[in-house]
Amino acid sequence: MDTRTTLDVESLISGVLAGEHGPLPAESTATSVFWIHHGTRLKGGTTTYLNQYVLVRLGGSFGACAFEAGEIDPAICREASGSSLDMLLREGPRPLRIAALDAYLAEARPHRDAADAEVVTLPAGPPETRAHARDAAIAGLLAIEDGAKVALIGVVNPLLAAIRERGGVPLPCDFNLRETQWGEPVSADMEEVLSAADAVVATGMTLSNGSFDTILARCRERGIPLVVYAQTGSAVARAFLGAGVSALSAEPFPFSQFSAEPTALYRYRAPIPAAR
Repeated sequence: MDTRTTLDVESLISGVLAGEHGPLPAESTATSVFWIHHGTRLKGGTTTYLNQYVLVRLGGSFGACAFEAGEIDPAICREASGSSLDMLLREGPRPLRIAALDAYLAEARPHRDAADAEVVTLPAGPPETRAHARDAAIAGLLAIEDGAKVALIGVVNPLLAAIRERGGVPLPCDFNLRETQWGEPVSADMEEVLSAADAVVATGMTLSNGSFDTILARCRERGIPLVVYAQTGSAVARAFLGAGVSALSAEPFPFSQFSAEPTALYRYRAPIPAAR
């Protein structure tokens, strides 16, 4: 069996714990664990995005994972800081495990040093300018024909607009939003949009809520492209390039919304298989 077609998050963690992706995690320490809670409403928008992130610092890298309100509390920062990566990967709540996994994989191969990464510099300026540039870069990873149906799992309104600008017909899906900025209905049924889509764009938050493996399996099964835009788990999603993920926009911490200065995101595309 081709393990690239069966790889999922838990098997990736098992491989890391076994030392298949670098040094044994028991030899690595999470220097600090912290979290961020912030809200954003872009100019002219009607949606306030509320986000919580737990972050793990490992050497020169950060791992990040967004989570739902109430899933973990700030005490985890005191309890987990200074712990071994091995313990966090084995015993932490899912958001902390994903952040630890992300930190480990980012430290093993930093985005800034990755030869297969295309660096996109987001311009200095207000949030609206930076968000537009970021979402245009994400949509630029889509290779679609006019009229193609694009499932957007994890709704960001500027990204909906960017998909339309490329000729796609968005199928928005989100567990928390019920309509888009333009009043369009947002489905809460992920299977509904996955079945109808010609391509899928999914946020890294799917790694946190456990839906990533389902999305990955359905895209493999249907043979449709999957583009991931990731602040959460950007190095984790990278591990699935060519194993169900077609392309990735990776934005490691510190994220674009926390700066008004030029910052980098990293675009990856799955390698094209050699002809037989």
